[in-house]
Amino acid sequence: MQTTQSIFDRYEEISERLPNVTSRSDTLDIASLLDITNDIDAFVFDAFGVLNVGETMIPGADRRLDQLRERGCAIRILTNAASYDRAGAIDKFKRLGLTVEDDEIITSREAALLHLTAGHWGVISATSDDLSDLPESVSRLEDSSDVYDTVDHFLFLSTAEWTPVRQDLLMAAMTTRPRPLLIGNADLAAPRDDGFSIEPGHYGHLIADKFPDHVRFFGKPFPEVYDLIEASLPDVPSARIAMCGDTLHTDILGAAARGWRTVLVTQDGLFAGHETSVFSAKSNLFADWRLERI
Repeated sequence: MQTTQSIFDRYEEISERLPNVTSRSDTLDIASLLDITNDIDAFVFDAFGVLNVGETMIPGADRRLDQLRERGCAIRILTNAASYDRAGAIDKFKRLGLTVEDDEIITSREAALLHLTAGHWGVISATSDDLSDLPESVSRLEDSSDVYDTVDHFLFLSTAEWTPVRQDLLMAAMTTRPRPLLIGNADLAAPRDDGFSIEPGHYGHLIADKFPDHVRFFGKPFPEVYDLIEASLPDVPSARIAMCGDTLHTDILGAAARGWRTVLVTQDGLFAGHETSVFSAKSNLFADWRLERI
């Protein structure tokens, strides 16, 4: 069973694979994002633990986004969720009750798909994902070892139907013939209504432990998603972009490495019920600002 401590410890174990960052030494507590709108032109939000927990919107999130827009701030949602295509991501946020424009959403899946190369891809996905945004030459990785053996590359999008048996098949295929493995969601875990889910990054790092040169991660804290955000905000200096997230090693580290400002949101995500300063001190990752909810 995943816990805050076990997830944090694993992030610390794989920290050498994460971007380098020169950390701040402290964090300023604020009561609301409205307190810092004079310093920030664009707010970028993680989804899980900041805007929603599982399929439930966090109270007040929709109103806060509207208030920030009213003050002239740009809004972006940057999610590591890769289980559905762009249309599915847009539908999810609207289903949650959030008022968002289509161009305000950036996903790690989009970043990963931009880096697909020629060849036959073995894809780890939910069966509900029709893979219509992928190239034609793909096969789903399920329980047939022959498929794992014959594909040229691997793409990991979802853990929805992933099992230990399938993970063993992937590891065996990599051992027999190491090939590129792209992880479309770099998260180790995500907060849900009933605890933490295991995300593709968890399994990707298990493969990277043995084949570090063959695994590439997409999503926070890795740079490709920040390229997409900045391209959508061409007139906003990096120092006037603020990333709002619940996880030190993804949301805070990745944004700080990019030169963005950072806001750690504590009440509903990874550190719910915990004093975050302890984890910041151990990891040497301090956000610019901290608050309970946005």
